[in-house]
Amino acid sequence: MPPVSPRARQALVRRLLDRGLHSPGGVLEVVQGHHNTNYVLRCGPLLALLLGTTPYARVKYRVPLVTVEVVPRIWPREADVLRVVCRHLREVPRCLAVLGDHSLHRYRTGRALSEANPDGEVGEELMREFAAFFVRTARVPVAQLPPPPAGWPADGDSDGFLRRLADFTERRVHRPNRARFGALFDAVGIPEDAMAVFLAHHTGLASRPFTLLHTDVHRANVVVRRGRIAVIDWELAMYGDPLHDLATHLVRMGYGKEQQERMTRLWARAMTDAGLSGLTAGLADDLGAYVAFEYAQSVFPDTMRAALALPDRPRDAHFRAAADRVGRALGRAREPLRLVDVPDGERIEEALREWHADHAPPPAACS
Repeated sequence: MPPVSPRARQALVRRLLDRGLHSPGGVLEVVQGHHNTNYVLRCGPLLALLLGTTPYARVKYRVPLVTVEVVPRIWPREADVLRVVCRHLREVPRCLAVLGDHSLHRYRTGRALSEANPDGEVGEELMREFAAFFVRTARVPVAQLPPPPAGWPADGDSDGFLRRLADFTERRVHRPNRARFGALFDAVGIPEDAMAVFLAHHTGLASRPFTLLHTDVHRANVVVRRGRIAVIDWELAMYGDPLHDLATHLVRMGYGKEQQERMTRLWARAMTDAGLSGLTAGLADDLGAYVAFEYAQSVFPDTMRAALALPDRPRDAHFRAAADRVGRALGRAREPLRLVDVPDGERIEEALREWHADHAPPPAACS
């Protein structure tokens, strides 16, 4: 094949992808997430040649969704992170091409844990696999990662890191969405000073060396094959306190109390055995602060997503399901946010009905 300029190569890749997306049987699977729509396709011979991969192998085409911003992204391009991660975690599928804000990735064969075990207890061997994954992630050389944004907390400033997370929630999640959701936040009892209340009771963290963090290790992002795991979707990766990575895993996996404690012990033992005992400093006192933050910050995205998920003409069942989702978030945030009056399901449902009446699109005009 004669040399092709990068621009011409990208245009040809786009054309071949578009053909695959719109041809009968071209899309093998569509996986919808909070942040992207993922299309699984077969890689034809010409596309494989352009990408340097195997003909007819599966690839994953990631198309970002227009969503409410709820989590920090310190590195704009997932591909830049994956370029480093894939050198050290060989099981992670690499990025094959960046096409503007879309990207093309190798497809990791196996079964998503969310399909194999959507909400049940996780076995001991799988928990050990998670502990080993966190060790491998912590060992990725920080110097090889893209630089963090200006003003990012310095290595070891765990207090500053937690404050940065809370500040993001206040400045980028809560405040920008008050015009649209403020009345709903107020009606369900989320205080205007939620993050200030949280920080007033969660300071003085021990210093721990900063590492690469995935920050979103949950069942839908874990592919299991022959008992081994690969953690995918690194777009929310960041540089910071490793206890944050453990805490988001404990919460988003849906572990019960005993499994949270077991996973924490396995994590600490794996870090110590790997010579990374400095990452466990203050574990007993500080892990709870990060778990509490996960519960505290989630009241905003969970409430907004519940409201936005209501159809144009919701039925009673839709409102009940949305109220249940908001109620669970408020229940988890009761202690971290010092909530005094958590509304019951009926009050939450009423608040959602009022919000929807004010924000639902007008009915289509009859022609």
